[in-house]
Amino acid sequence: MNTSVKRTLLFAFVAVLGVALSSGCRKKADTIAIIYVRDVANQLVSGATVVLYGQSTTNQPANVVLYDTTTSNTSGEAQFNFNDVYQLGQAGVAVLNIEATYGGSTGQGIIKVEQEVTSKETVFIQ
Repeated sequence: MNTSVKRTLLFAFVAVLGVALSSGCRKKADTIAIIYVRDVANQLVSGATVVLYGQSTTNQPANVVLYDTTTSNTSGEAQFNFNDVYQLGQAGVAVLNIEATYGGSTGQGIIKVEQEVTSKETVFIQ
C-alpha cells in the first residue's frame, strides 16, 4: 500500500473515532430539588429545617439510602442537589418524603425528583 492511501485510511479512522466518542458522551444536567416552606398565612418561612428522606416500600423494610437536610434561605426555599445520586440513563431519581420544621410548627409532603431538571414542591407548616 502506498503512503497516501495509508494516510487517508488513518485520517478516516481517526475522524470516525472522534465523531463516535464526541457524540456518545454528554455532560448530564443538574438534578435539583427545591422545597418552598410557607406558613398558614402563605408567607415564605426563612430558617426552617427541611429534611428529604426515602422510605422503604418493601415488606422487609431496608435502611434508608437517601437522607438529606438543609435550612430554608431568606426566600423560604431549601435547595437539594442530586447530581451524585442520578446517573445518565437512569429512569427517574427518587420519590422522597419532606419534613419541614420551624419553631413548634411542622409540615410534611412528598416530592418526585426528576432527572436533569429542577423539581419543586411547597410545604405548609402549621
